[in-house]
Amino acid sequence: MTEETCLANARIVLEDREITGQLIISGNHIARIVETAAVPRGAVDLEGDYLIPGLIELHTDNLEQHLEPRPEVSWPHEAALIAHDAELASCGITTVFDALRIGSTASGKGRDRRYARQLASELITLREAGALRIGHFIHLRAEICSETLLEELAEFTPQDRIGLISLMDHTPGQRQFRDIDKLREYMQGKRGMSEEEFQHHIAMLKELHDRNGTRHEAAAVETAHKLGVLLASHDDTTAAQVAVSARHGVRLAEFPTTLEAAEACREAGIAVMMGAPNIVRGGSHSGNVSARELADHDLLDILSSDYVPAALLLAAFRLAEIWGDLPRAIRTVTLAPAQVSGLDDRGTLAEGKRADLARVATYNGNPIVRAGWSQGKRIA
Repeated sequence: MTEETCLANARIVLEDREITGQLIISGNHIARIVETAAVPRGAVDLEGDYLIPGLIELHTDNLEQHLEPRPEVSWPHEAALIAHDAELASCGITTVFDALRIGSTASGKGRDRRYARQLASELITLREAGALRIGHFIHLRAEICSETLLEELAEFTPQDRIGLISLMDHTPGQRQFRDIDKLREYMQGKRGMSEEEFQHHIAMLKELHDRNGTRHEAAAVETAHKLGVLLASHDDTTAAQVAVSARHGVRLAEFPTTLEAAEACREAGIAVMMGAPNIVRGGSHSGNVSARELADHDLLDILSSDYVPAALLLAAFRLAEIWGDLPRAIRTVTLAPAQVSGLDDRGTLAEGKRADLARVATYNGNPIVRAGWSQGKRIA
């Protein structure tokens, strides 16, 4: 007989409302939800804390930060993967699409080394060994301005559990870095480039785009369709770029940079994802459109932690203040990313769904993850 766990005296956040009640876990799924203030003998008393679905993260650079904790400092891969997994679990995240860059350049201070195939294999090994706390899928960030994208795309197969491929075009002067000064600030801060090195970097990327851009983009789109995975655009800026994304079969727009692009995404039926740090900070670090502005225009569907894992839950609670609707805000980090990525077994608290859960208290409006469960197993 399957053992049951009762989580009682919880403020349970359902898809469209909040109730006080009990949630009963049976095995790895939710058996039932009961609206009641009672705390049965043997139940876990959540003391009035929120109980929400486990968060679903579609785009995070956090793993790369563990791989290279300081510039030019490499960390052992297995240790980095395990630490990354534990950090996400502590933030209430129970499903992650780990962003791995494919497409490298071989020269200059802005060079990018190949690493995705090896890291993906190590991730798969850890997952199969049961060494990870949460669910991991692979998100391939296809760098259009690169030398090796075609070779690296060919290294992945349907067995690699790829969930998402995004089209990353970082050609200077458009999309995220329309403002060259913002790119200069980013690259000189991150890589310590001199002005001469920066100018060489810009020239190299533009040459790579002219030489490889069209065929690289076509290959990434073809691979996404062949593998049957979610295809995302990145940093769409104009309605014309969104139209191209729509023709490619894109269903998720990562971080559109203008109101115009977000509005075009809505018209094309493309889900809009913005960075949680953008919500928390009140604006984009690249000088692009504010996620709060998109929220005000009802153009924000999904949040991503991007480069700060703890920002995902915090931004959802900030959105709840903006919208005056906690269930709606929680959907941007749970149900909405589950739906766009085809994960229909999670993302909401309902009978029969995976028991991926987070217990959340608040302090001065800031959420605090007090416990987490993945498939009914306590992970935080």
